[in-house]
Amino acid sequence: MAYARWHHILVESQRHALKAVDEWNSSNGNYSDFLTHMHKAWHYLLHAEFHRAKIDYRYKDPKTGQYRLIDGEPKAWDLEWCLKRRYPNSGDPIRLNAELFVALRNKVEHRYEHNLKIATGGKAQALVMNYEHEMVSHFGPAFSLADRLRFPVSLQSLTAEGRERLRVAAAKLPKGARDLVAKFEAAIDPAVLDDLKYDYRVRLVPIVGSKTDADLAINFVRLDDLSEEERKVMVQAGRQGTVIVKNRHVEVAGKDKLLPAQVARLVEDQLPFEFRVREHTEMWQRLKVRPVAGADDPYGTDACYCVYNEAFKGYAYTPAWVALILKEIGTVEKYRAFFLREPRMKKVINMPRQATPSSSGDQQLGRKISVRPVDNSARPG
Repeated sequence: MAYARWHHILVESQRHALKAVDEWNSSNGNYSDFLTHMHKAWHYLLHAEFHRAKIDYRYKDPKTGQYRLIDGEPKAWDLEWCLKRRYPNSGDPIRLNAELFVALRNKVEHRYEHNLKIATGGKAQALVMNYEHEMVSHFGPAFSLADRLRFPVSLQSLTAEGRERLRVAAAKLPKGARDLVAKFEAAIDPAVLDDLKYDYRVRLVPIVGSKTDADLAINFVRLDDLSEEERKVMVQAGRQGTVIVKNRHVEVAGKDKLLPAQVARLVEDQLPFEFRVREHTEMWQRLKVRPVAGADDPYGTDACYCVYNEAFKGYAYTPAWVALILKEIGTVEKYRAFFLREPRMKKVINMPRQATPSSSGDQQLGRKISVRPVDNSARPG
């Protein structure tokens, strides 16, 4: 199938955008390469738009009206000129964001790339998100890159030490680089500086509670979707660097929930060896399905397998937990591998069975059954 030229230009734009994000997310990625690839991604994207709209995006000599040539070919508009044509309002946050990174690309000092990357993180996020929105709004959702990008795992949001290292690194940014950003932003309306299209800053709040099949690891909340009161709270929290978190308590134990002794009994009934509350306790500890006793947050369970019961200040387990136990240690080999010891096999004894009268005169037969000893040591665990 033959594609139009704008389609080939757009595909090349996407290739550079993906390369740029890979460079940013890589632990040893190069900030200069991110700048270069995002520059080309935006450049080709706007060229694709102009080409499809039949806008001539080649420079002409104002005196002769002839094309300016480079190596015999007409010179295409550079990114700065493309941005001015696409966003004629000089105060447009999308244009200003892209123009900042054009300036950074021309001035970046290689030895301070890491520090600059930290200091401009929110603006880089806005640059990529603006690119995605521009592409989808002009060419449709089929061209979205959302299904090819992933949210990176980052230590900076997990530990206080990580945040401190970032603060120190950002503070080491040389005066020249700081001045470049400061001078660029000095003439910008403060409302634009707060615009997410210019600087996309986020705060991560862990999601607690029952997970559904529709849940993603990252859920975005649009301010436009919130009520006026909710929006004020979120905006104020973001400005102050604080987050208001409402703890969601997972569901309390219900009719389908099980106590530890019940779990042990259900599991053992399906095994050729004994399974007691002691093994049950070892398993939830190893598989981390609930906090230890006395934890600050007793609700931090894996709700698929265990829930905290507010009424009796203890834990109850789900049928899914029984199924998981059987999956993990359901054979002698699996039990041995998990606990690193031999299972206690159930005792097998012969029990007499009464003869059943018949025309042929049956004799009494013996049969073997497994007997599970009474467990008087069952206790919550």
